[in-house]
Amino acid sequence: MKYFLFITIIVLSFSTANAQRKPSEIQTKSSLAIRYYNAKNYEKAIPLLQDVYKISKNATYYKYYLNCLIQLKRFAEAEKNIQKEIKKQRTPNPELYIHWGYVLKVQKRLEEADEKYREAIDNIPANKGSYLIAASNFLAWGEYEYAKQTYLKGREVLVPEQFNYELARVYLYLRDYDNMMEEYLNVVRNDERQLSRVQSSLSSAMRLDIDDGLRNKFRGQVLKRIQAEPQVIGYNRLLIWFFLQEKKFSSALRQSVALDRRTGEEVPQIMRLGTTALRNKKYIDAKNAFDYLMEKGKGNPYYRQAFALKIHTSYIQFITEFSDDKELGKKLADDFKQGFEFLGFNPATLNMVQENAHLLAFYLEEPGAAIDILKSGLKIPRLKPQETGILKTEMADIYIYSNDPWEATLIYSQVIDANKTNSLGDEVKLKKAKLGYYLGNFSWAKAQLDVLKASTSKLTANDALALSLLIGNNLNLDTTEIPLQMFARADLLFFQNRNDLAMATLDSILEIYPYHTLVDDILFRKAKIEMDKQNYTIAAEYLGQIVSDFSYGLLADDALFMLAELYNNNLGEKEKAKGLYKEMLTQFPGSVFIDESREKYRELRKIYPDEESDLEKEEPIIKGIEEKEF
Repeated sequence: MKYFLFITIIVLSFSTANAQRKPSEIQTKSSLAIRYYNAKNYEKAIPLLQDVYKISKNATYYKYYLNCLIQLKRFAEAEKNIQKEIKKQRTPNPELYIHWGYVLKVQKRLEEADEKYREAIDNIPANKGSYLIAASNFLAWGEYEYAKQTYLKGREVLVPEQFNYELARVYLYLRDYDNMMEEYLNVVRNDERQLSRVQSSLSSAMRLDIDDGLRNKFRGQVLKRIQAEPQVIGYNRLLIWFFLQEKKFSSALRQSVALDRRTGEEVPQIMRLGTTALRNKKYIDAKNAFDYLMEKGKGNPYYRQAFALKIHTSYIQFITEFSDDKELGKKLADDFKQGFEFLGFNPATLNMVQENAHLLAFYLEEPGAAIDILKSGLKIPRLKPQETGILKTEMADIYIYSNDPWEATLIYSQVIDANKTNSLGDEVKLKKAKLGYYLGNFSWAKAQLDVLKASTSKLTANDALALSLLIGNNLNLDTTEIPLQMFARADLLFFQNRNDLAMATLDSILEIYPYHTLVDDILFRKAKIEMDKQNYTIAAEYLGQIVSDFSYGLLADDALFMLAELYNNNLGEKEKAKGLYKEMLTQFPGSVFIDESREKYRELRKIYPDEESDLEKEEPIIKGIEEKEF
């Protein structure tokens, strides 16, 4: 018995050690094999992949082993090895016949390859997993037509399994968009829970749709389905999603409202639609969405939110598009008044308090009424220091508007003391430093700005750096500080929303000091003023002058990016915008705008491809593999 126990322990110990050795050996050899494979050093990868496959029996390693032989044109060796593996199998293995077929195909032995592919399809076991594996092997070798045939046969053999989603993917590879759409729509019809999955796949496909052919096919086919099968709600939701992707918010809202009247379940979607339209500056569509939600009555759980958001949307639209229309501003002030009567003063309406105050002071020239509104907001119980700080900061801004800088300085200091641990404190420090700059206290302001350059808020740090550089580059250049004082005065007028006076002040500097180093800064300020007035063409001229005449200056990258944004978003010349984003990438690689420029350039390049673009080139059938895959 002792002898038996001793032998058992030895055997178990050996088995355990061997079991632990295998994963370690696989990891070591596979890691090295992958490095060789990705470096296209196939000779060195082959024996390692062979060993790893023998130990692990993982078909992926075998596939890469075969591809090494194919790349080296060692076709006879590949065929011989496949035949050897086939003999080891008790039943036909479709995967091996697929590999064999591909080896034959690359040798131009097409009839023999087709024969092996047919043999593979004929020998697929009658279960879904086997059909998926076989089709994935065809896909790995780029044999999309045979993958399609595999799924279609599976559809016949495994009733009621349809392979809709899988077939749609294959049809995409085959550029058969009509059938791809049909399969995706069938997925939605069979199970609406798959809607988000279908949307994700369609989104990926449409990113490759340069000429809008795919989009047009989708729109036509989904509309036909809606007419033919009106009971399938998923089609309607898919069409709404499509309109949102196209930023056609009015069409999306029309469909959403019609669907809500049928189901009564689309209110959350309509709320999301309204907020999305607002983010995209489609103010009319946003307000229409909020109007519909309000029309459903106060019992609607989204009524109060829609009520507040409609006022917010009207405010944003006013300051963006109609800021010179005093009558419209007064009507908006009445809307705010009605809003407070209904919603009251509470933490949920703090944003309304700030916006109403800003409207009254900076656009309707009623700073006293604005201060009263803010004081009412500050009486709301249990406000957090940051919430109080936001309202007090607006109050200080209004005192600057009213030319009372001392009261503004006192309030800014209170906010800073109460918000030392959050970003608001740094934002208000920047405002206080700017106030010193407006008043001509340049040395003091620059010292404060230099501290703020290390702020955790990127926006605050960038603004502090820009103003610090402006002061540093233009102070002490002349025997007088008058040009910089005039420029600071223009900035104060700009802050006070007195744009005409600001523009006149800037013109005076150009007239009196035509060769001063502030010229590019003046052009930049004038561009921003014209943008606020929606005079985008004039703004583009000023920015273009900076880019061409002051390309060496600190504002060159800012001006170039802003010019690209104007052409992209406001002037409707997207191809020209693409060129400017590309110029940003090549001329100013260290700019803070580089990441955003790269993203927008890539987006526009899909619509307006570069002549040297390699987008149309096909990718290798089998790509490089990484260690993490195993």
